[in-house]
Amino acid sequence: MTDNMLSQEEIDSLLKGGNQESTETDNLLNDIEKDTIGEIGNISFGSSATALSSLLNQKVEITTPSVSIINKQELAKEFPHPYVAIEVVFTEGLSGSNLLVIKQSDAAVIADLMIGGDGSNPDELGEIQLSAVQEAMNQMMGSASTSMSTVLNKKIDISPPRLELLNVKEGEGTDAIPDDELLVKVSFRLTVGNLIDSNIMQLLPLDFAKQLVVELMNKASKEASNNVQTEPEEARENQQLHIEKSEKEKAQPVEVKPVEFATFDEQTNQSVDTHNLELLLDIPLNVTVELGRTKRSIKQILELSKGSIIELDKLAGEPVDIFINSKKVAKGEVVVIDENFGVRVTDIMSQADRIMNLK
Repeated sequence: MTDNMLSQEEIDSLLKGGNQESTETDNLLNDIEKDTIGEIGNISFGSSATALSSLLNQKVEITTPSVSIINKQELAKEFPHPYVAIEVVFTEGLSGSNLLVIKQSDAAVIADLMIGGDGSNPDELGEIQLSAVQEAMNQMMGSASTSMSTVLNKKIDISPPRLELLNVKEGEGTDAIPDDELLVKVSFRLTVGNLIDSNIMQLLPLDFAKQLVVELMNKASKEASNNVQTEPEEARENQQLHIEKSEKEKAQPVEVKPVEFATFDEQTNQSVDTHNLELLLDIPLNVTVELGRTKRSIKQILELSKGSIIELDKLAGEPVDIFINSKKVAKGEVVVIDENFGVRVTDIMSQADRIMNLK
């Protein structure tokens, strides 16, 4: 190096210095491992999107996974906004944890839709809203674990999701983040109707992410090995069974006799088999009279107070339904007997149908 001059090597070294750590981190997962983790996430959260769509009554899409490795020290840069973090621990089939992270503004929209709003002007995340978000995430992660069970061909179970408000800059909720220094971030595009177009992120410890890759690779290897080994064996077994069947057919005499069909009268005139019915006559059964039904959103239910009126789906004077062990068997009209309510039966199934209905 000359005075006040840097050599090209020194310049290159300085230029590479800022990206060296990032390059070394990226090399911890090769392209195949990243693609495998992304595919597992794609399949899992595909079913989660369906579950969330049913809950919110909105079109939900969770697509385009992007896999990267981040250092725990860089979380403030990776998560600059206030978020909601949902921690899930695998209790069977896998050993590890999974952290789902969404923006608090997106969570507020989801909560508003869950409690009966239209999502256009959501309230801040209070206790009710957080409970609604937790239920939505519970349904999503339940669907995701079911899909993973199918993908990995073994039973996978999870703990109930634990929800935390996460603000990395303020140090809020960081206890939910795994202790590992290196984490795998899988970022998905999340769209909910015309209300949300954002990202939903999954944080996995690096070791757990590699475990998922190994599980899927082992399953694929076993399937390929089984296909190679069983096909010739199955062919030999089928050929042997065919030979044995042919020999038995040649050896055994065949008996031929006319076919006899039961008449329709014999089938339709059969009475209910009451054999030993007397032994069951003293068994108590639950009798329920249903005045009517209706549906209300969570928001409407929470707004109920003393004196509120709930309108049912039955007209005044319309017959009520009578159920035996939760199975409808009759209709009737409500009457008053002394100081008690009763019901007068106006229409009822036949005795045979009632017995069959109780099976």
